[in-house]
Amino acid sequence: MRSPDSAAPPPGDRLKVGECLVDVPLREIHAPGARRPARITPKSMGVLRVLAENPGRVVTREALLAAVWPDTLPTNDVVTQAVTQLRKAFGERAEGPRYIETIAKSGYRLLVDVEWLPREADENAVAEQMDPGSDAAPAPVQVEPAPATAVGADARHALLFRRWRWGLGLGVLAIACMAAALWWSGARRPQLGAQDEVTALLPAARPYRLITSAPGFEMSPTLSPDGSQVAYLSSMTEELAGTAILVQTTEPAQPRTLTFPPEGAWDTNPEWSPSGREIAFLRRSPGEDCRIMAVQASGGEPRVLGQCDPHNRPSFDWTPDGNGLVFSSPLSGDGEPGLRLLDLATGRRRALDYGASAQDVDTAPRFSPDGQWIAFIRNTPLGDLWRIPAGGGRAERLTHQRAELRGWDWTSDGKAIVFGRRVDGHTRLYRLDLSTRTLNDLGIEDAQAPAVAAQANQLAFVQRKPQFGLYRIGDAADGGVRPLQRLFPSSGRDSLPSVAPDGRQIAFTSDRSGEYALWWADMERPASLRLIEGIRPESRHLPAWSPDSGRLLAIGTDARGHYGLHELEPGSGQLRPLPVPVPAGDLLFATYMPDPDHVLVVAGNGDGQQLVLFDRRSSPWRRLATIEGVSFARPDLAQGRVLFTRLARDGLWQSDLDLTAASIRQVDGSRPASQRYRTWTVTEDGQIEYLEQLPGCYVSLRHIGVGRAHAPPRCLEPTHLATVNGFSAHARERVTYVSMAVVDGSDIGFLSLDPAPPRTGGGFR
Repeated sequence: MRSPDSAAPPPGDRLKVGECLVDVPLREIHAPGARRPARITPKSMGVLRVLAENPGRVVTREALLAAVWPDTLPTNDVVTQAVTQLRKAFGERAEGPRYIETIAKSGYRLLVDVEWLPREADENAVAEQMDPGSDAAPAPVQVEPAPATAVGADARHALLFRRWRWGLGLGVLAIACMAAALWWSGARRPQLGAQDEVTALLPAARPYRLITSAPGFEMSPTLSPDGSQVAYLSSMTEELAGTAILVQTTEPAQPRTLTFPPEGAWDTNPEWSPSGREIAFLRRSPGEDCRIMAVQASGGEPRVLGQCDPHNRPSFDWTPDGNGLVFSSPLSGDGEPGLRLLDLATGRRRALDYGASAQDVDTAPRFSPDGQWIAFIRNTPLGDLWRIPAGGGRAERLTHQRAELRGWDWTSDGKAIVFGRRVDGHTRLYRLDLSTRTLNDLGIEDAQAPAVAAQANQLAFVQRKPQFGLYRIGDAADGGVRPLQRLFPSSGRDSLPSVAPDGRQIAFTSDRSGEYALWWADMERPASLRLIEGIRPESRHLPAWSPDSGRLLAIGTDARGHYGLHELEPGSGQLRPLPVPVPAGDLLFATYMPDPDHVLVVAGNGDGQQLVLFDRRSSPWRRLATIEGVSFARPDLAQGRVLFTRLARDGLWQSDLDLTAASIRQVDGSRPASQRYRTWTVTEDGQIEYLEQLPGCYVSLRHIGVGRAHAPPRCLEPTHLATVNGFSAHARERVTYVSMAVVDGSDIGFLSLDPAPPRTGGGFR
């Protein structure tokens, strides 16, 4: 599909869409009953043109992104905001769509007829129908509906006929129009045969195939250098005891088990060696032991290459000569920061010199195919891609996303990088061209963990399509856990449950309506559940409630396309942007403070992040205090403090409510783990709750903080996985609100990165 911005000029300057008239050059929509035309953005006009070229057909979000936002990585909600603006311009009402229909989990469809008005039409047509009650506002143009034709069942032929008739003029006799249209459809367009009609109805072939289909999870693929084999993890659960490495060909085939971890351990992080003869991996018993091992690709007993931190799983890659490994930054905060090299012959480790600071957490390092570069992700899970010369030197930032990156790899020629990125609760694969820094969506939904063959332009990836539900978990009188209660069940992905201090209201995100949105409910009145109009939230953090339970702070994009911090009153539905003096791309999280004039913000700052206290009474807001290197923070109203986690360290810290440097001290030395920095919360009575995954219990809740070093965890749910981007709890009600997987599992996909030949059947052409 061509981009509307770069396509040939449209057939006319005006487009009739249902009862509305669209002035394409002015980007104005004249709707019946509107006193003035509505001006839309160029991208909204691009979306309208794509829908108008496919009337009555479902156009996927991916097709719209490819056509209107080519060679870019747009924000999560650009398509939704464009459609919202179009609906308002068309005068859509709440009772149901009349112009643009949302097709759940697919895309959009234009429901009305479309006609291009010719350029030579009367230039005064709009002016002659001015609203007499307006000084200069053009009234809607009333265009008579097109008469029925006998061109045939092909809607596209009918559309061509209507365009041709308008180009000839309204005064031409109907019989001449009919004859010309019949000539056009018969002489200029080939007739579809029976086989052609069947082919046209077939869906477009997807660009990949799934090569595994076993129940449970297949994860972390790594390809042999020639791309003929794939090794991956396999388990009925997500990386718990017993997870082993399997190997198979890159065709759908029966795999063979390569490793056999001992009881209580599991194998992770398989990486194929440059020679293709060995596969390195980690054998872990969390909290007890971690070993770097290698096994022959043909099978056999693995050998130990070295030791690793049992509390934090490192990531690594082979050196190009196969004689060493490059490791991620240490997460303990001990020793020199930055990436490290391990010489397998001597067992000696050394840190690479490239200016990494103690606040930089560099993970997932990989050598380029020519061995000249090492690229990595800095400050995951909200990080960016960077690279350094292989021998050390200045670090160069490749992306500016501050996004949840889900794996990456070099292409075999070293000219591009393929990475996974989380968008609205889903993950997608993108290709970054390193010379032009342009991004392309590979068009695969729910894809992550890409792995490219070193000597072949072939890609393996994980496809995971979970369904998440909201659960209320309460304490039993005997100290146990009451049965799970699912809240507001749906077939979508419900996440980020944020319970209000009053214990009654809850806000959460969901795509249950077909679009990712913010929802609200009074849990004592289940029928009160409703979608909050006017904002598309970010998916990185929970919305934050005010102490009086009357307002919410949420980061996202409003109906006008403004991305930033917004304040919402769920009771009235009022929404207003807040002028926080932070660049939109750096805004990560915001929460209320006990003083209603103060707002606490976590924001990006150069390569890292910072915690900032603002006074909102002045304009612009006044910056009162800052703490550098903070990943997440929450105020503890009960004890008059601010709790926060750091980017490069495990553990929890606190400061006073003014963020004074002298008040900063550590509260817990080991929890939360740096990679689970969002799985903690503080209740209204000052309890710090930490959600973790333990052997034998997928969702375990632990009280952490000073004096709680030996507090035993409580198993909330042994068999369902929880999301890791946030949960909430209420002390007075003694309940926890968690998003957990209802349906889960993953498979390995495989595709070629070579340009595909043109498709002839199905889809858009």
